Amino acid sequence: MPKSLFSEEDRGLIVGSIQAAEQLTSGEIQVHIENNCTDAVMDRAAEVFELLKMHQTRQRNAVLFYLAVEDHKFAVLGDCGINAVVPPNFWERIKELMIAEFKQGNFTQGLVAGIQQCGEQLQAHFPFDKETDTNELSDDISFG
Repeated sequence: MPKSLFSEEDRGLIVGSIQAAEQLTSGEIQVHIENNCTDAVMDRAAEVFELLKMHQTRQRNAVLFYLAVEDHKFAVLGDCGINAVVPPNFWERIKELMIAEFKQGNFTQGLVAGIQQCGEQLQAHFPFDKETDTNELSDDISFG
């Protein structure tokens, strides 16, 4: 079960990093973890993105961190609003940062580092506005 890969404390660190990032931005970040991915990883991530209704955020600035733990696959998928403004190869750089941690068995730290990097870009392009911003999506990790 994918939930067992992350202890309750690890899950708390991941959710905490999502909440910390989202305090600075109108962007939304979600993490979805499942055992297997039989499709191409980006196709499955896009499917989960839609299932979680991430494409319905007001500014189209949601980002999904998708992991298929048994198949050793993961993807970072941003909606069109954030994709339009991040630097070239931004998602690849986040994935490289995460892979470096994953290779050492540091799955929680890899996710947290990716979320922090993502949050910085979201903050730069979609700063938090206390007048209009609401938490549009759950901060909890979803499991497939």
